[in-house]
Amino acid sequence: MNVVQVSAEIAPWSKTGGLGDVCGALPAALVGRGHRVVTVSPRYKAYDGAWDTTVRARIHLFGHTHEVGYYHLNRDGVDHLFVDHPSYRRPGIYGDDSGTYGDNLFRFALLSRAALEVPLRVPLGGEVVGEEVLFHCNDWHTALLPVFLEGIYRSAGRFPRSPAVLAIHNAGHHGTFEAHEFAGLDVSTRWWPACDMSGRLNCLKAGVALAAKLVTVSPTYARQLCIDHSHGLEGLFSHRARDLWGILNGIGEEWNPATDKHLEANFSADDLTGKVASKAALQRELGLPVRPEVPMFGVVARLDHQKGIELLMGAAPWLLRQDVQLVILGSGGAAYEDFVRRLAREAPQRARGIVGFSEPLAHRIEAGVDVFLMPSRFEPCGLNQMYSMRYGTVPIVHATGGLADTVQTWEPASGAGTGWAFREFSTDALMQAIGFALRTWWDHPDAWRKLQQNGMRRDFGWDRAAQLYEALYLAAYGR
Repeated sequence: MNVVQVSAEIAPWSKTGGLGDVCGALPAALVGRGHRVVTVSPRYKAYDGAWDTTVRARIHLFGHTHEVGYYHLNRDGVDHLFVDHPSYRRPGIYGDDSGTYGDNLFRFALLSRAALEVPLRVPLGGEVVGEEVLFHCNDWHTALLPVFLEGIYRSAGRFPRSPAVLAIHNAGHHGTFEAHEFAGLDVSTRWWPACDMSGRLNCLKAGVALAAKLVTVSPTYARQLCIDHSHGLEGLFSHRARDLWGILNGIGEEWNPATDKHLEANFSADDLTGKVASKAALQRELGLPVRPEVPMFGVVARLDHQKGIELLMGAAPWLLRQDVQLVILGSGGAAYEDFVRRLAREAPQRARGIVGFSEPLAHRIEAGVDVFLMPSRFEPCGLNQMYSMRYGTVPIVHATGGLADTVQTWEPASGAGTGWAFREFSTDALMQAIGFALRTWWDHPDAWRKLQQNGMRRDFGWDRAAQLYEALYLAAYGR
């Protein structure tokens, strides 16, 4: 198959979260399965190795004709195209210190239109991809692509057999704008009902209504979108439930304790001595007492409402009265950051809080701690719980979205399970799960080792996900 993936972010060039990670990793896995993949994303700045194709497209939007260019880079068999336009060359992807950019509808509508021109006019390997292509859109930023595909291209006889698939990574963001902005999209008013939600232009709704197939990042989140997690789109998702797939994200080989360059010592499920060394190194780095016998808890998270930080705030006083250590790395809301900063002052021998983010330190925390806490209010997929299991770190999670799909609660009788998933979103439920973990750590060391090895032997690689995406694409073609 020929696949054109269109996204506002793509790691390692542009990223604010999981969207960029997925859009950077999935294409290479698809190429590994024999498909041709072209990615299209904005050129927010000059990227090393990306060269100007000299191809230009003139696109009419919002009453003006805009010229875009295309820069090309091939990596791991994937053709990456970066759309060049002055509106992208700014400090942030979606906004800056002054807030969200006021012209984001234009910027991302332009991206979708520019992506639709790629198979027609940008030679890659000496020839254009052509009209036998599947478009893979991501979140609201590119959810208007199906509108343009139907309203401009297909109505002119182009792409007659080319489906669009829309991936929803987080349905909390719809991309809503004033109704009068619809006129700037340069499509017939026939398409307004697909875009209209309560008298406003809703980009995500348009994509959900018109894409051939829909996919989100875990089976549980797919079900939740139809019930109470899509912020007003539950009825539409329910209507399209037969077309809605849930496919768990994978994690890349950069998260592999056997090869991770950020660690004091590497390790595997068969030899965990390097994890012991990694824990001691992390304790030294943080200025905590080097005590291998105490359980060390870790959190790496964006500090906001979604991540359930208030549960951590409620549980922390009780937890730090136990003989444990705790480290939190993250940034976000002011009240949450104040909580993180207070940890070391209130429990200097047991806790450290680091406001900010460091990729190498995140790796060392995943490798060095014994338990990873992830009490998210909602979590479409989640990646940290998968990182944790791969690193022999036992996760405690709120059983929602992808957390429910990936973490199996420990069953002592059978020796099955990879952590603890608590169902009620409450501090008491989190503390109960932590209590189970503490008793297992202190009283059943063999069971703890089994827990670690169970998680480390789970397959969270991208090839598994790519096989399912391949099946999704075939379904979008009606095969």
